[in-house]
Amino acid sequence: MKKRLAAVWMVALMTVLCLTGCGNGGEPEAAVAQPQESAVEPGADAESDQPEPAESEKSDQEAADEVAALIDAIYVQERTDATDEQCAQAKAAWDALTDAQKELVEGEEADPDYFGRDTGDGSKDDPRNQDDIGENEILVVSFGTSFNDSRVADIKGIEDAIQAANPDWSVRRAFTAQIIINHVQARDGEFIDNMDQALERAVANGVKNLVIQPTHLMHGAEYDELMEAVEACQDQFETVKIAEPLLGAVGTDATVINADKEAVAKEITSEAVKDAGYDTLDAAKEDGAAFVFLGHGT
Repeated sequence: MKKRLAAVWMVALMTVLCLTGCGNGGEPEAAVAQPQESAVEPGADAESDQPEPAESEKSDQEAADEVAALIDAIYVQERTDATDEQCAQAKAAWDALTDAQKELVEGEEADPDYFGRDTGDGSKDDPRNQDDIGENEILVVSFGTSFNDSRVADIKGIEDAIQAANPDWSVRRAFTAQIIINHVQARDGEFIDNMDQALERAVANGVKNLVIQPTHLMHGAEYDELMEAVEACQDQFETVKIAEPLLGAVGTDATVINADKEAVAKEITSEAVKDAGYDTLDAAKEDGAAFVFLGHGT
């Protein structure tokens, strides 16, 4: 009797366990459900939460490449109707990069120095692009430089000296290198006229007498382009006078030496000899030293 009762209780216990484990639409016990829980939120991909290093680096490079392309687009010698917008886009995209991404910027012309290099305080410069010129204008035309400290010291220095010597004339500025104009505009927000813009400004302001003073050292492509721009609109003025480059023209043949160029050559040679630690050029020659001067070229 006891054996039979024990068997009945065993069958009942197994039935309960079976119903609890398999269920019949009821909620499973917490102890059963616990091992099935996951730390990942429903619908989330565990692998996607952990970006692979290669993908992260690729994203940084893509962001840098986009900025490089924008810089290359404004590193051109021709201004278009889109130039102002392109300059603004390039700077905004650069500012949005992280420091690490900025170091990855590399294009045909682009590099981290385009926006990142400190060349001095651009606010000390004066683009001299004001209107209200009056009837008499001296337009100082330079190749240009994106180095702020240098531009303030040399180009602005020349313009200021010309203005001081000619108080009754308005001195204005033009650069012949659109590449430089775009660089300064995009990086510093300073707008400098190119030749066409400067001449259009003079016409719009009713200038009658125009004097153009280049700071180019010698004749070349930049000076030739300056002459072409003036010839296209010189009938808009009563008088137009254009100065020679600072060192004038070359001689008709090799026997003709330009006195200005000779003076400059002797001066920079004298300074080079001193910098090299020699008392005289003859002393340098005796030591077998030679000095080679390399210019920008044109």
